[in-house]
Amino acid sequence: MRTDGMLKDDALKGQTIIVTGGGTGLGRAMGKYFLELGANLVITSRKMEVLEKAAQELEAETGGKVLPVQCDVRDYEQVENVLAKTEERFGQIHCLLNNAAGNFVSPTERLSNRAFDTIIDIVLKGSTNFTLALGKKWIAAEQAGTVLNIVTTYAWTGSGYVVPSACAKAGVLAMTRSLAVEWAKYKIRLNAIAPGPFPTEGAWSRLLPGDLIDKFDPAKLVPVGRVGEHQELANLAAYLMSDFSSYVNGEVVTIDGGEWLMGAGEFSHLEKVPQAMWDMLEAGRGKKS
Repeated sequence: MRTDGMLKDDALKGQTIIVTGGGTGLGRAMGKYFLELGANLVITSRKMEVLEKAAQELEAETGGKVLPVQCDVRDYEQVENVLAKTEERFGQIHCLLNNAAGNFVSPTERLSNRAFDTIIDIVLKGSTNFTLALGKKWIAAEQAGTVLNIVTTYAWTGSGYVVPSACAKAGVLAMTRSLAVEWAKYKIRLNAIAPGPFPTEGAWSRLLPGDLIDKFDPAKLVPVGRVGEHQELANLAAYLMSDFSSYVNGEVVTIDGGEWLMGAGEFSHLEKVPQAMWDMLEAGRGKKS
């Protein structure tokens, strides 16, 4: 298994990329690789102290330029402020990564309407706010652009216990595919990534506290037998941001080690049947060795 960078060092040279939710977790990991490939990086979230710390660390680690801008993606005016500050600092904006998200793992009947509002507003409304605001700028300026959205495999299957997230991510996926067709004439591409389990510090412990994280170890549900490395996701994101993927449009790329296919197969759970029992079943059918 390789976990080093995949693209040429200058693959994103001169590009300015906005990453929502870019101060922590997977957003930070992808942003770091964009910097290593020569991009200018803008990171946003609601907590300025987190952004400033991340910006300092990322600049020290990569030698690149990072602009932290506080933003609640649910507020269109704050989104427009991010674009204005980015243009003021770097000039043109070339790419957008809609990564900001939230989730509750809970029986749906235990959720309030406000819980639904929170997740749908951050994930779906936040993604549409940034995409619409930046898309309008690109179209008016007759400038090409690239949007990459982070969705999830249950965006197309649905999933119990994460219903607000499933609704919101399905909407983001629909937007991705719809605008990929509508805006292609403006030289604006939209694609999505559906990641499987990529552990981030703190996030999983909040979703599955205590010994639940061991009981429901996601690696046990992945056919390749492990969770993803952050660099693997960063490699894919950088490729989809770069000109190397200029003929990829309206696509969602799954990177999950086969996890969703494992869950989709009606009999996939039979992997838990021990070999001795298979021997007994075959003997019962009269199969000869």
